[in-house]
Amino acid sequence: MNNYHIGNSEYFPNIGKITYEGPESDNPLAFKFYDPDRIIAGKPMKEHLRFSIAYWHSFCANGSDPFGAPTLKFPWDTGDLLQSAKNRADAAFEFITKIGAPYYAFHDADVAPQGTSATEYVDNYRLIAEYLKELQQDTGVRLLWNTANLFSHPRYMNGAASNPDFSVVARAALQVKTSLEINVLLGGAGYTFWGGREGYMTLWNTDTKREQDHLGTFFRMARDYGRKIGFTGSFYIEPKPMEPTKHQYDYDAATAIAFIREQGLEGDFTCNIENNHATLAGHTFAHDLQVCADHGMLGSVDANQGDSQNGWDTDEFPTNVYDATQAMLIILRNGGFTTGGLNFDAKRRRNSTDPEDLFIAHIGGMDTFALGLTCAQKMIDDGEIADFVSNRYASFDTQEGQAFASGQMTLAELAHLGMSKEPEQISGKQEMLNNLINQYLFSR
Repeated sequence: MNNYHIGNSEYFPNIGKITYEGPESDNPLAFKFYDPDRIIAGKPMKEHLRFSIAYWHSFCANGSDPFGAPTLKFPWDTGDLLQSAKNRADAAFEFITKIGAPYYAFHDADVAPQGTSATEYVDNYRLIAEYLKELQQDTGVRLLWNTANLFSHPRYMNGAASNPDFSVVARAALQVKTSLEINVLLGGAGYTFWGGREGYMTLWNTDTKREQDHLGTFFRMARDYGRKIGFTGSFYIEPKPMEPTKHQYDYDAATAIAFIREQGLEGDFTCNIENNHATLAGHTFAHDLQVCADHGMLGSVDANQGDSQNGWDTDEFPTNVYDATQAMLIILRNGGFTTGGLNFDAKRRRNSTDPEDLFIAHIGGMDTFALGLTCAQKMIDDGEIADFVSNRYASFDTQEGQAFASGQMTLAELAHLGMSKEPEQISGKQEMLNNLINQYLFSR
């Protein structure tokens, strides 16, 4: 990756390129475990992890929350909206190159002013996209995915593609069409749909069947247009159960996969799984990843974590190595990322107000997944966990077990075998496996 040449301003002037110094380093602005060129299972660590910086949280989120005013001040915001957008892009690429991430991701509303008309929206977006293309060419940073913000503007208070007002659906189509064109311009690897308001607040005023059918039609139109203009990557649906709506149509991985299949979107659509969204649905991060892997629909990951004592999407930077290890084990067994990667859909805490805190937060997240990658690969190389699971299901490898599993046995035949003897009690060894994971993390 080339170094980004800063123009008139350097927005992080006291911070240089972040390098790997190893676990003994006390430098908060250095990687302890993420060594991008270290070879793991035949590939550099950076190619396994494919880190991406989320434009919205890192360069737009100002620290405000429902209970307090902004706490983060951005020197790139000048008052002139278009100039601020260019300054923000400069700051973003300065940060991305200094942290050493190969990718970034954005919503349309993150990178360009929305304007006061549809024409202004398109013109502003295309203008800034050309600037982003120059920055990509200068730095070698690539677009992991982009998306249209179809949830913040008041017009989307009742949803976007699922809105009961056809004119709103048409306005959403303009944003998606333009975003797909920008994606092709910037060489995006994927395109994401996050239906922030594709759901309902009350069933008293909602035709859920009609809304979901409209949503499927909208996605098929987007797919067809994307393919027509040369988009070759994967479309992602990012599940989330609630917030801001009461019940979103892409509730969790299983729901999203069922929707993809019902609407005939297989082969083009997979899932972008976010840790915090999975936990809000009552699952674990690993659960939704494994569901996707089981169905061949694990596309990309938003790498963050939530606070179990808060009931909303806190978007914290990932620091839980256990979660990261289990996630990377599933991803590696699934063949690794192709068009997807690990996008840091995470934000600094409201009281982390120093510019260096943005670097420190990402360093922690990158180190966490580097630890997860190395531990997961040790588990794969050692094979003890995989052997345990295989042995646990060994009875299905017998002649009779295979006949059942392949559908070559009737219920009466199966019941006859059930008459022969009482099954033995076989331990699942959960505590032993938990202890083994600790060994992999801290001693093996």
